[in-house]
Amino acid sequence: MKEPRSQVYEKHAEETADIACSPQELFEFLDDHRNLSLHMKSGNGSPMMGGGQMQLVLGEDAGKEVGAHVIMRGRAFGFDLYLDEVVTERVPAQTKIWQTVDVDLVVIGAYELGFRIHPRDSGSRLTVWIDYDMPDRRKWLGRLGGPAYAGWCVRQMMRSAVSHCGRPA
Repeated sequence: MKEPRSQVYEKHAEETADIACSPQELFEFLDDHRNLSLHMKSGNGSPMMGGGQMQLVLGEDAGKEVGAHVIMRGRAFGFDLYLDEVVTERVPAQTKIWQTVDVDLVVIGAYELGFRIHPRDSGSRLTVWIDYDMPDRRKWLGRLGGPAYAGWCVRQMMRSAVSHCGRPA
């Protein structure tokens, strides 16, 4: 398997919100890639997936160890999609970062995705971000849809966390 590369990415999207559960509970939820990829499954009616869906493939470590690979494959807007991500940093109750080592997507290229959790009196402050490049092919689609897709992806992961934990009172 390929290893992650050290890289500076062209683009960035992020979102921060206060979440009503402890850093430990929030991390446990977000550490499960199934909870972070719900927005790319069928049946959610999202126009961002163009009627397609992605299948998540996890190894024995379930993406919960540094060096673990997470694979997704599927279709969107009639294009075959594939990505292989590797977890590059994981500190329970604080942060997790993963990055593509092989990617064939339409509107974004290689990326690093992650979250950071900071304790708050009323729960946690969560920041989710993606740093990404334009796709190697179909760059015009990247310019057209990349920023919208990256922002949507970050917002969907944040919505999953809020749905699970709620907002502080």
